[in-house]
Amino acid sequence: MEKTEKMANIEPVRLNADSEFQFKCHKGVKCFNQCCRDINIILTPYDIIRLKARLGLSSEEFLTLYTEPQILAKTDLPVVMLKLFDEEGADDGRKACPFVREDGCLVYVDRPTTCRYYPLGVGSLSHKEGSDEDEFYFFVHEPHCLGFEEEKDWTVSQWRRDQGVDVHDEINAEWTDLVVRKRSFPPNMQLTEQTKKMFFLVSYNIDKFREFVFESSFLNRYSVDAETLEKIKSDEIELLKFGLNWLKWLLFKEGDFELKMVAVATAKGENT
Repeated sequence: MEKTEKMANIEPVRLNADSEFQFKCHKGVKCFNQCCRDINIILTPYDIIRLKARLGLSSEEFLTLYTEPQILAKTDLPVVMLKLFDEEGADDGRKACPFVREDGCLVYVDRPTTCRYYPLGVGSLSHKEGSDEDEFYFFVHEPHCLGFEEEKDWTVSQWRRDQGVDVHDEINAEWTDLVVRKRSFPPNMQLTEQTKKMFFLVSYNIDKFREFVFESSFLNRYSVDAETLEKIKSDEIELLKFGLNWLKWLLFKEGDFELKMVAVATAKGENT
């Protein structure tokens, strides 16, 4: 494979799962940790679950301490960005990830999806089964990055497996599919504030969503089988999947959610 020393001068190209590239990041590279500064990282639902568990925090505590709310362009959906902080000892005004240190990342094993992809970017958010033709990747070229000069060969699919990003994409697949589908809505089709709150709750505040399911009137309104209830009580990944399926029903009326007859009757009564 041709060496990648001049990649910074190459026009962006569309990569697929079999595309080859050369890259390695390690402490011996002069630019080590520079990619953790002045960055914009949208956190995914699975990122929050992993990071809050790593830090021993509730969803709400993690969101308050380490994130900033944003509205995702072209979707009107609420998302959260990783909050950057002034770097100790730095005098250039740059901000850094709160978890980066001189010798590496404090949460490396549980690092966000975007960090796992680097130096790749993904051109399609959808990783659902059967969506391979819609997926493409590209290089994130930053002037300071010297990792492309290291002699380690990969294909895109090998990199994704090695970095564990394939697992992240699989768990986040329904969420990213919702984002992609909402992006295709006509501009005049806006979500209600309540629906956006529900999207945020399911996506980022899994602890509060559990309370919403089990301590509100949710289970009086929706038919949920006993096996599913048992799973979502103790498994946050199962709870996330359940919540995303509910959002799909809420947004697109797709899926197997059923309103209980008493809820249907109540709704009809309220509309008469």
